[in-house]
This record gives sequence, C-alpha cells and structure tokens, in this order.
Amino acid sequence: MRIILLGPPGAGKGTQAKNLSEILKIVHISTGDILREEVKNNTALGQQAKKYIDAGGLVPDDLVIQMLKTWLGRKDGFILDGFPRNLNQAQALDKLLDEAGNKIDAVFYLDASEAVIIGRLSGRRICSQCQAIYHIQNMPPKIEGICDKCQGRLYQRSDDQEETIKRRLEVYLKETATLIDYYKRQGKLYYINADRQAEGVIEDILKITKNFS
Repeated sequence: MRIILLGPPGAGKGTQAKNLSEILKIVHISTGDILREEVKNNTALGQQAKKYIDAGGLVPDDLVIQMLKTWLGRKDGFILDGFPRNLNQAQALDKLLDEAGNKIDAVFYLDASEAVIIGRLSGRRICSQCQAIYHIQNMPPKIEGICDKCQGRLYQRSDDQEETIKRRLEVYLKETATLIDYYKRQGKLYYINADRQAEGVIEDILKITKNFS
C-alpha cells in the first residue's frame, strides 16, 4: 500500500507515519531524512542539494524526486510523510509511480485546528545539549527548564512561538490548497480529525486502509 500523509505543522504526521509503518509493515519515507542522508554521504545528488542549501535556497522539486526514486519503487509500499508539498511535486510523483506501474492508494489529510496546533507547538521545549524534546503540559521535565537526561537547559525554538506558528499555518494552507484539490478530484483524499489523541487518529486511518489490503 502507498500512502501520503498531509497536514499542517503540529498535526502529528511524523507520529502517525511511525505508527502506520510499524502496523502495516511498510517503510516510512521522510524527504527531510533522505535529503540529510544524501548530503551526509556526499552522494552526487547530495552534492547538488548542498549547493542550494548552502546558498539558503530550496532544493528543486526534480532533485527531491530523484532522491525519492529508489524508495518509491518498493513493491511492499510506503508512507510519504509531508510530501508532496505542492502541485508540481504531486504531478511529478504520479508520473514517476506510473512509469513503475504503481500508484498512490490513499492521501490522509490530518486536519488539526489552529488552537490545537498552537498548543502543541508553543508548548514544545528542546534540550540545548542532547536535543531531547519535552512539552510543558503533555510531557514536562521533572525539573522545570532542565532536561531529565543530561541536565541541559531547555529552550523554545523561535519557530515554535505563537506568532510564528500562525504565519507558518497561513503559508502552509495557501501553498497546499491546489494540492488538496488535486487529490480530492482523484478521489483519494480522506480527512482525519487530528485534534484528538494519537490513538483515535490511527484507528480512523486503519479503518480506511482495510479497503486497500
């Protein structure tokens, strides 16, 4: 089965992708992880991508697709986490899959409200030493502001502040409007209420995936 998870920052895509990967026994593909791996290993594609990253630009869509190519050919399926991000990427992805005789089965949009997203992201705290992640309400440290693991100082990332989160949401919704419509017209888009706890979200997704097994 081939699945795409879409949704704004803080909707829980990473958590659900990991859960689905373990339950369905298919690989979780994060374009960010693949990009970092290519750069780290100094591959030909990684070298090209690094030029754009070092210049402060975005890695071109065709380069990202090339990095994904070997993963997308897996016969046992995959879960794409947060990709594609725009219509051009979606069309390129469909073309690549079609050439391999494959297709996307379902696109799940994790629909979370602004209030819930702000609560999740603005409450996040990161350890300045070991990068462990906490949440002031859902997963607080034993001592406020101090990491349980290494006693490092916890801090809030600048992009986890409320005003920044609101701007990120505005950009995301604007950029993905045509993408959502694209998959809706294909009859592959499923809205999932992501305001709930992770258990309820995964349960709804699995009910739908049974139709494709």
